[in-house]
Amino acid sequence: MDGKSRSTELTAVEICAGAGGQSLGLHLAGFRHVLAVELDRAAAETLDRNLTRLASEEGTPRPVVAVGDVADRSVWEPEDYRGVSLLAGGVPCPPFSIAGKQLGTSDERDLFAWAVEAAGRMQPDAVLLENVRGLSMPRFAGYRQAVLDRFAELGYRADWRLLEAKDFGVPQLRPRFILVALREEFAPYFSWPEPTPAAQTVGSALYDLMAANGWAGAEEWAKRADRVAPTIVGGSKKHGGPDLGPTRAKREWRAIGVDGLGIADAAPGPHAPLDLVPKLTNEMVARIQGWAGPGYEWDFGDGRGRKTATYRQIGNAFPPPVARAVGLAIASALRKETRSSGDDHGARSQYRDEVYRVLRDREGFVSLPALRKAVGGALGDHEIERRIEFLRRDFDIEVRRRGSYPAYRLGEWRAFRGQGDHSRHLAFATERLRSKIS
Repeated sequence: MDGKSRSTELTAVEICAGAGGQSLGLHLAGFRHVLAVELDRAAAETLDRNLTRLASEEGTPRPVVAVGDVADRSVWEPEDYRGVSLLAGGVPCPPFSIAGKQLGTSDERDLFAWAVEAAGRMQPDAVLLENVRGLSMPRFAGYRQAVLDRFAELGYRADWRLLEAKDFGVPQLRPRFILVALREEFAPYFSWPEPTPAAQTVGSALYDLMAANGWAGAEEWAKRADRVAPTIVGGSKKHGGPDLGPTRAKREWRAIGVDGLGIADAAPGPHAPLDLVPKLTNEMVARIQGWAGPGYEWDFGDGRGRKTATYRQIGNAFPPPVARAVGLAIASALRKETRSSGDDHGARSQYRDEVYRVLRDREGFVSLPALRKAVGGALGDHEIERRIEFLRRDFDIEVRRRGSYPAYRLGEWRAFRGQGDHSRHLAFATERLRSKIS
C-alpha cells in the first residue's frame, strides 16, 4: 500500500473472514477490502462472490480472497500490506468458548496472539478483532493483558468491549467481545458505538418469510415470537450438522415457537397445521444474524445442496450491523472527526489483570504476600491463587516455597505467535486435521 492510498481511502485486510458478516459491515462503514483470508473453501466462495459483486457495482478493484491457513506465509505475507487502514478479523472462537473446554493457548485453533503479531508486521492504523464472550471471563485475564501489553509495545492503544447484537437492531442476543486497537495519533478520536436498540423481535423480523408459502398460522406465530432470539450457534467442523444450539438454547427457541432440531428447506406451506412449531430456513437464520434490509443483501448460494455448509457460514458470522457500528466508530477516529470526551481509550480498562502485571514487571520470584501488597489489598490470597491457576493454563509459571508461602515467576506465554517449533504446526500437518480446524 502506498502513501497516497493510505491518505485518500479507508482500506482493510480481513483475516478469518468467514462468509462475510464482518466484511459487509465494514464495507457499509466505508472500508474497502484489498484482501480477505479464509480457511474454509465454501465460506471463501461466498465471500468472493459477494465482494466481487460489490466491487462491480461500485466500479472499484476486486479484492483478493485467499483460501488457506491465515498463518501460512504461502497464502499471504502480512508485510505486503503495510499501510492499510484496518486489520480486522474474527479469529476462531472455540479456544475461548464457554460451550467448549476453554483451552486457550492449548487449542490448535487459537490465533489471537498471532493476529496481534500480524498487526505488528503490517502496521495498520487500526485493528479490530472479535470473539466470543468467553474471552471476557476471569479465566483469560492474563491472556487479555498480554494482548494489551503487546499492542502497547507496538505503538497502539487497545481495549475490549462486550457488545450485544440486540443493541444494534439485530433480533438476537449474541454477545461479542470486541478488541479495538488504534495508533496513538488516532486513539483520542475513538469512542465505542452507542447502542441503537430497535423494537425488533423474532416474530417481526421473520413474519414475511414464515408466511411466504401461504402458511395460515404465520400471523399468530409472529405474535407469540415476541422476543429476541438466543445466540445462533454455528458450530464447528469437529461437531455435527445444523441445529440451533445445545439443549438449553433449544428450550429457549421452543419457548419462542421455533423447533431448533435442524434447519428446514422451506417455510411452512398452506396445508401446515396452524399450531405447527416450525423450523427456520437458512434465509431466516441469516435475517436473525442481521442480513436484513437495503444494503444487507448477501448471496449464500443456498440452492446448491449445501444446507449444512451454508448454515455454518451464517451461524458463525459476526452480525453485519454490529460490525458496521464498530467500523463507523473506527472510521470516524481515523478521519479524526470528533475528539473523544474521555480521550483515554484503554487507559482504565475493566479487562486488565493486576496479578499478571505484577508478575510481568517483577524480576525473579514474587511471594504471595508480596503479590497481595502489590495489588493494594484488593484481592485476597484465595483469589490471587485462583488467578495464578488460570495463568498457568496459558503461561509457564515456576513455583517455589518461601517459608510458608508460595512464590511465583512468570515465564513464556505459550500462545501461537508464529513460532516455527509451536505445536500448532502439527495440527496442520495433514489434510485430515486441517479439515477439522474452524
